[in-house]
Amino acid sequence: MNILLLISREFADNMKLAWVVFANTWFLVLPVGFYYLFKLIWMDKVQIAFLCSIDYSLLEIIPPRDIERSPKPMESFFAGLTGVLKTFNTKEEFLKGMLTYKFSLELVSDGGAVHIYIRTPKMFRNLVEANLYAQYPTVEILESPDYVNEVPKIIPNKDWDLWGTDLQLVKPDAYPIKTYKKFEEEITGTMIDPLSAVIEVMGKVGPNQKIWFQYVIIPEKETWANTGQEVVQQLAGRSKKHKGVFSNIWNDIVDVLSNLSKGLLGGEFSFSGGEEKKEESPLEFRLTPGEKEVLKALEENIGKPVFKVKMRFIYLGLKEYFDKSMSSAFVGAIKQFNDNNLNAFKPHDETKTYANYFMVEHRIKYRKRRIFKRFIDRDPTGLKFVLSTEELATVFHLPDISVMAPHITRVDAKKSGAPTNLPI
Repeated sequence: MNILLLISREFADNMKLAWVVFANTWFLVLPVGFYYLFKLIWMDKVQIAFLCSIDYSLLEIIPPRDIERSPKPMESFFAGLTGVLKTFNTKEEFLKGMLTYKFSLELVSDGGAVHIYIRTPKMFRNLVEANLYAQYPTVEILESPDYVNEVPKIIPNKDWDLWGTDLQLVKPDAYPIKTYKKFEEEITGTMIDPLSAVIEVMGKVGPNQKIWFQYVIIPEKETWANTGQEVVQQLAGRSKKHKGVFSNIWNDIVDVLSNLSKGLLGGEFSFSGGEEKKEESPLEFRLTPGEKEVLKALEENIGKPVFKVKMRFIYLGLKEYFDKSMSSAFVGAIKQFNDNNLNAFKPHDETKTYANYFMVEHRIKYRKRRIFKRFIDRDPTGLKFVLSTEELATVFHLPDISVMAPHITRVDAKKSGAPTNLPI
């Protein structure tokens, strides 16, 4: 009993001493500890205020009927969008919470009629239109009411249901997907539109059903290329392995033990800490033909402007018409952009609208309402990946004339300027 009292007394004395030390040094300790917490809360506050202050326009892009061009012009369009990039000063970053502006590229099927939209901050509407007209002079651009307002604000409900998921890349971002350059007939040389399968599936949606496909894109600074170069160097076998302190100590112990037996037997000492042996054969002889193609594709990809991308889609409709197999068909259409040697899209498991084992019904409903809310808010938070302008042009462009006309809205007639010799 006396021992317990003694321990309790010593604990109380130690706590009292700790309090005295803290009372005399709090002005040194607390600011450091609370700085990061305050910064986190403050930045969250000012950035949300900044994002809420932005007004957006939803532009419907109506392509002409006679487009016979590859998606390459869209590369120039996306390169033009990187003009919104800006280096923020201290006031803009920490007091105004300014972030790089985002755009949303959207393919929408409403009962089988496919529409193309670009959602842009109003201040950059002229930038979007100018870059589109520069590549497609006969395109028609109309400001449109937001189509998400045509359905209930909360889905699923007693009448509506949905299935959806975000998409992610299988490999690191530097590895490109299958781009439009590979969608070509080997015999005739005719290009197959990369979006044809996607639009065909969207065109098969029946009445009272919708497919919404969205890419929220944010221009990324040129410094991202350094990250891509690390992947290239690793593939080329030039990456340097950085060893930690414990690794060096372990190597020293192994050297001592291995050389101890050699010394007793009269052998020569050897140490692992020397310079690494250099690969004498040239790189082109060390890589297989497939690896050479991958390395070439990597280097070409990281040399282009890039965007951070949040990609998601949802299939929704009235319950009496809801056909979940349409979501499987759409995921299958997306897989045409996959290349197992390079990169591939796959559903992000954490966002798929399914659940197992317990409270299944409630968890599924929560997931469905979460992805629906994030879609209509064009929310870019969560898992994102990087796509180059070439990759973006592959997955989002104006379909050419080979894509079936009934599935997609097109300009009815060509437009041109008035003759210069009209009488006044």
